[in-house]
Amino acid sequence: MKDMILTYIIIGIIALLGNWAGYHVSPIKALPGMLIIVLITIVGWGIKKILPINLPAVIYISLIALLITTKIFPGSEWIIKETGNVNFLALATPILAYAGLSFGKDLHEFKKLGWRIVVISFVVYTGTFVISTIMAELSFRFTGKF
Repeated sequence: MKDMILTYIIIGIIALLGNWAGYHVSPIKALPGMLIIVLITIVGWGIKKILPINLPAVIYISLIALLITTKIFPGSEWIIKETGNVNFLALATPILAYAGLSFGKDLHEFKKLGWRIVVISFVVYTGTFVISTIMAELSFRFTGKF
């Protein structure tokens, strides 16, 4: 767990620097939002380790984030404002770099899967993109914003 916490902190620092370089948001201004995001992630992982239900950590992390940004949670407006200072793409870059490094260490296992995994990956990614696009389109049309 210590390694995971350290990894989240390092990703947070890199994201702060990317947020500063790419989106011109001062690291000091974005720090509270990044701390909130890292804390939510750590708490979500902790809940995953404690609960006997074998669900992905992203479910717990998403539920916590959803809960603390609803109107019923005290301070939700402040949390939304502070996390709004962290650009999503600034977060995505170090996370994808970490995923690439993790994938690289298992490359020999990936080679054993053969060419079929490439086809399956393309189908899954394309399906995810198309379904997400359809959902966004329907949402925009339903709300009258498009």
